Amino acid sequence: MDEVGIVLAMLLAVVASGYLVRILPFAVPLPLVQIALGAAISSTTSHGVRLEPHIFFLVFLPPLLFLDGWRIPKVGLFRDRSTILELALGLVLFTVIGAGFLIHWLIPSLPLAVSFALAAILAPTDPVAVSSIAARVPIPPRLMHILEGESLLNDASGLVCFRFAVAAALTGTFSLGDATLTFLWVALAGIAIGVGLTIAVSWAQRMLAARIGEESGSPILVNLLLPFGAYLAAEHLQASGILAAVAAGVTMSYVELSGRALATTRVRRAVVWDTVQFALNGVMFVLLGEQLPSIVSAALVAPELPAAHDVWWLLGNALAISVGLILLRFIWVWVSLRLTLLAARRQEQAVYRPNPRLILATSLAGVRGAITLAGVLTLPLAMPNGTPFPGRDLVIFLASAVIVVSLVLASVGLPRVLRGLELPAEAAHESEEDQARHAAALAALEAIATAPPPPPTSGCDAEGAAEMHASAADQVRSLYQYRLDGGTGAGVDPDRARAAESAERHYRLAALEQERAVLLRMARHNQLSDEIARKLLREIDLVEARYR
Repeated sequence: MDEVGIVLAMLLAVVASGYLVRILPFAVPLPLVQIALGAAISSTTSHGVRLEPHIFFLVFLPPLLFLDGWRIPKVGLFRDRSTILELALGLVLFTVIGAGFLIHWLIPSLPLAVSFALAAILAPTDPVAVSSIAARVPIPPRLMHILEGESLLNDASGLVCFRFAVAAALTGTFSLGDATLTFLWVALAGIAIGVGLTIAVSWAQRMLAARIGEESGSPILVNLLLPFGAYLAAEHLQASGILAAVAAGVTMSYVELSGRALATTRVRRAVVWDTVQFALNGVMFVLLGEQLPSIVSAALVAPELPAAHDVWWLLGNALAISVGLILLRFIWVWVSLRLTLLAARRQEQAVYRPNPRLILATSLAGVRGAITLAGVLTLPLAMPNGTPFPGRDLVIFLASAVIVVSLVLASVGLPRVLRGLELPAEAAHESEEDQARHAAALAALEAIATAPPPPPTSGCDAEGAAEMHASAADQVRSLYQYRLDGGTGAGVDPDRARAAESAERHYRLAALEQERAVLLRMARHNQLSDEIARKLLREIDLVEARYR
């Protein structure tokens, strides 16, 4: 029961954090509030959470990475693919080498292989942490797309480097050829498994639904299980379960373009996934806070720690490593950008010179999170000869401290760096949206013109039914024609058209709110059955979702 109580306390902490972050008199990032609540839970209970890294990876990461891959804008992902790959591959290797030597220089008692292992697990940025920061920091959309793409793809390279650094620490040997082949298998097989499983499951689900039907909750449950299936299948074949989950999410976004899912299924699924995302995101950071006291206690008695400078020595090295990671990231981004501009000039292409503050923002946004914590906890307890693994507790503390410091620096620094920064407008999105609306309106008008009349209804003669249907078609047609006229500017002031749409939305939402209030009042007074009330309220919710 103690374990159940701790889980419930963590979920309550996630709920409480959402309120605390809004009532605090100063701006505090939500992840830091959740970490503090986790530490409070640890101090008030005698039974902590025994965090099994493999279980942590399985329970938390697949659904969150799947959702990030599903929702990330694919146009931006493929448009900036070269930049994303430079960060996801080149920057990771650059960070492993640079930070590895820096850590060994700061802490000579740590073997070089162990220093490289710590650098490798610190190299990947975390998509969950990046999303948490972006929710409260106005990061430019294109920069956000690059950061999301990088954080989704750099896990495989970082974890492969970590695996081989740990192997080198255990055996004293390292093979570059084996590492390269392993990385190719881990990455390519993981992506292939995620893509293949998603396509196969979607096809099987569609065939079964067409032949024998399905329960309304089945598509949502299958969708929730899909990332776990992709992750487990990839891990079973020694590939990257993380990349498999990401690839499954990206593939699912394309499967959705078929439009076979019902509107109600999409609405319900979005609500379910939003709840899962909020709960898992929060619990991860609460877990980190719950683990911190024991991590600090273990680090304070580590043999690598100078007794005369224990606490300040720990904090100073954690801060130095965090600053070093930011500097390495800044150097890589700056050099990569200079080479890109040089290549563009040689090809006589028009290029945009970004403000140096944007490069600094990209460096600060390299936030570490759950992947770093779960990965570092997989360090072995002992060497092959039975002696303790050198610096294990100290490495775990430094990784945890860097997570917290990176969150603080990003939360405090990004708003100041990005304040007042002018970026070129991305007009393509607005024009694409206008074109899509125009095409959709034309298709809707054509559908109205060619649609057969609905089946006859009782209580209305043939002449009355024809008049009613014509009136209804004219009303719907006028709405789409008005949109077309407003969109093309044919005799309509665009500002006036937008104002009219805003007014329509205002009155429609007011009417829907009153409808809902009446239905709820009737249900409370037993004037309406629960079943009918739920049905009518659902219809109102769907209409309101369209206007909101």
